Amino acid sequence: MLTIRRGNDRGHVNMGWLDSHHSFSFGHYHDPNFMGFGPLRVINEDRVSPGGGFAPHGHANMEIISYVLSGGLAHKDSLGTGATIVPGEVQRMSAGTGIRHSEFNASEADPVHFLQIWLLPDTQNVAPSYEQKAFDDERNGRLRLVASKTGRDGSLKIHQDTDLFASVLQDGDAVEHSFAAGRRGWLQVARGTVTVNGETLEAGDGAAMAELETVTLTANGEAEFLLFDLPPAH
Repeated sequence: MLTIRRGNDRGHVNMGWLDSHHSFSFGHYHDPNFMGFGPLRVINEDRVSPGGGFAPHGHANMEIISYVLSGGLAHKDSLGTGATIVPGEVQRMSAGTGIRHSEFNASEADPVHFLQIWLLPDTQNVAPSYEQKAFDDERNGRLRLVASKTGRDGSLKIHQDTDLFASVLQDGDAVEHSFAAGRRGWLQVARGTVTVNGETLEAGDGAAMAELETVTLTANGEAEFLLFDLPPAH
């Protein structure tokens, strides 16, 4: 079963410096039908104006992944970590027992466009930690594992039984993914248009996948997307 979440139906807030679309309930946006999907709790598509950003704030017991589509996102946290995330790089922050961080547009001239993703951890109160890696061309024409429970294949290590794949496809390219028995999926289209098992999804669209053995994703023009392989429902 494929349940499509159209980008135009997402929650939306525009604060001037921040233009954000929420796939699931977040902040002042509440929809009881979209509280998350399994451990996947937040997918926010954020556009931050030059010089704008999120002032220092706290998190605990959450796996937070930042995926930049254009521009640069400057990150600083209470562990003393500081870095700028650019397209092709993925950052993971395990909030665990508690961490404070800030996120700002690294440019005074150009906007930054990124996806902020939150996953509920399967282990509470771990020591806070941070990890960032470049995947860039490794995503071309394939499903590249960028985050996983074990950190296998050079992926970021997260505290949740979830495999996160990123892919950049050219027109007509197709990739296929098989789900183990009982596992579910979520697709988030970041750029372009993708056909999934006969359904067409555009940038901003998402889709919940349940009771599917295999999905085939085909690009209509250049496309970029994330695919989550999530644990079975309890």
